[in-house]
Amino acid sequence: MKTLTGIRLAAALLACSLLASCANVFGPRQVELPLYKLQAGMERRFPLNNRVLELFEIQLTRPQLALLPGTDRVALTMDASVAPPFLRQSWTGTMAMSGRLYVDAMRGAVMMAEPRVDRFAIDGMDPPRQRQVIRVANVLVDQLVRDTPVYSFRPEDLRYAGVQFVPTRITAVRDALLVTLEPMR
Repeated sequence: MKTLTGIRLAAALLACSLLASCANVFGPRQVELPLYKLQAGMERRFPLNNRVLELFEIQLTRPQLALLPGTDRVALTMDASVAPPFLRQSWTGTMAMSGRLYVDAMRGAVMMAEPRVDRFAIDGMDPPRQRQVIRVANVLVDQLVRDTPVYSFRPEDLRYAGVQFVPTRITAVRDALLVTLEPMR
């Protein structure tokens, strides 16, 4: 009888120690976020309409996302429409911007920071006004895009076999982001 009780006690202790070390059994995992999924998430945020410094109404539409492998940056090209509220004239063109990607473990998201306008080409606009619009576009991009989620994980995406994971690193490849998930400690 004592032997049976000792075996049960040993089995219970073994089971408890296995459950307690479950997070150690599951090491880092890598999740691939394909470009088409990131693109779909970006399209849901558009069109963007904004009045900047009371000088221009800017509408951004048709976002096209591109990953820049080896740089951990993302590029975004959009159609742009610019109209000063005091004129009946508007201009159209394209805006290209980029931002640095980083992981926000607390929000469970891949975020964009340090946005910058790489190109803003407006059809038929004179050069002095074009330079003014580019300055305004940098203000707009900083307001709208800084610390914007490029992808947010659902809570169930970060749980596996009862273990909570957090995103810790990202790597941009040609058609996807590779996100490293590690068990929460």
